[in-house]
Amino acid sequence: MLNLEGVKVSDKHQHKGIGIILKIESIAKESICNICGTKSDRLHQNHQQIIKDLDWGEQAVFLETNRRQFKCEKCNKPFSEELEFVKERRKYTKRLAAKTIEEVLADDIRSVAKKGRVTEKEIERMLKDASKDLSKVKPIGLKRLGIDEIALIKGQGKYCAVLMDLDRSKLLMIIEGRTKEEIKKVLREWGSEVLEGIEEVSIDLWAGYKSLATEMIPNAQVVADRFHVMAQINQELDGERKKEKRKIQAEIKQAKTPEEKLKKETILAGITDSKYAILKNKENLNDKQKDKLIQVQDVSDRLKIMHQLKEEFREIFEKTEKWTDGLLGLGKWLSTAQKYFVNSQSTIYRWFDEILAYFDNRTSSGVVEGINNKLKLIKRSGYGFTNFENFRNRCLLNWHFNH
Repeated sequence: MLNLEGVKVSDKHQHKGIGIILKIESIAKESICNICGTKSDRLHQNHQQIIKDLDWGEQAVFLETNRRQFKCEKCNKPFSEELEFVKERRKYTKRLAAKTIEEVLADDIRSVAKKGRVTEKEIERMLKDASKDLSKVKPIGLKRLGIDEIALIKGQGKYCAVLMDLDRSKLLMIIEGRTKEEIKKVLREWGSEVLEGIEEVSIDLWAGYKSLATEMIPNAQVVADRFHVMAQINQELDGERKKEKRKIQAEIKQAKTPEEKLKKETILAGITDSKYAILKNKENLNDKQKDKLIQVQDVSDRLKIMHQLKEEFREIFEKTEKWTDGLLGLGKWLSTAQKYFVNSQSTIYRWFDEILAYFDNRTSSGVVEGINNKLKLIKRSGYGFTNFENFRNRCLLNWHFNH
């Protein structure tokens, strides 16, 4: 009737407005002491409990059970029997918790709680229990680790660190905060066997992650993620675009003749609304953006050269296969770009070894960016998740159930 191993139904009652109450009892006459591991059939006390179970159609189901307390015949300590279908100190079955979690992952806490089967607090406890069980599981066969972060609350400077298995595109952990100590705590829990097996760590351009990887995962090659390097170059290119636009706007105001003003306005028209035309990958431009790029190149030699250098830098990583070719390509680019990308050049020199390490196995956290996008989607749809712990639980469980 119940499909619960180790129990039998001894009675059944149906109460209008409440549901079905099934009285159940354990088939076993003995239990194992959780202190010394000795079997005992010496009954000490009875504790009656009402446990929520899965509905039968439209009817709520409650299990009236006796969680017996035995006294160990060896150590003489009292202990409660373990009921396989319900966690200790919980008032709902494991299968009800699993079903509820699946519903929450497809919806939100408040909507599921409104169905009346379980409360919001019970749902939060279910999520916490399941997430805690997942958190105890250490990574298996982890070779390439990605470390990144996402904004917990956009615009407020609150970030959480994200750890991922790059080979399996798997979320490993979300950490409230991104300090070295917070991440260290998780890595220590993984243990030396896991850490010693990691061969590469892909990180963004934060020195804290670099020193963390060097200290905690000494056998691994640290790789600077190419997308973060590219983001630095795009940021500097966009900064130059804004600078030129402001300069032309100021010159228009100071123009002394209509001809001079018209000439400056033509330059401004070419630069205005050109952000995506110069920052997007060239092959991804639509026809309108292609036309705008031509306009920019016609009115600004500096932006034309910087855009060309940006594309050349990207091609080094897109098309270069060998480490030696990567070294030569980066060296040539740095020599040419020194007049145009001063800040990016400085960053690349500081991170040269880690950037060059990309060409060993072409390790990139492009996988990390994809997972981060999924995490942001979960965050946006997480109505009812009022704190970080609930958000983390939902993310970990979402990967467990759906990936």
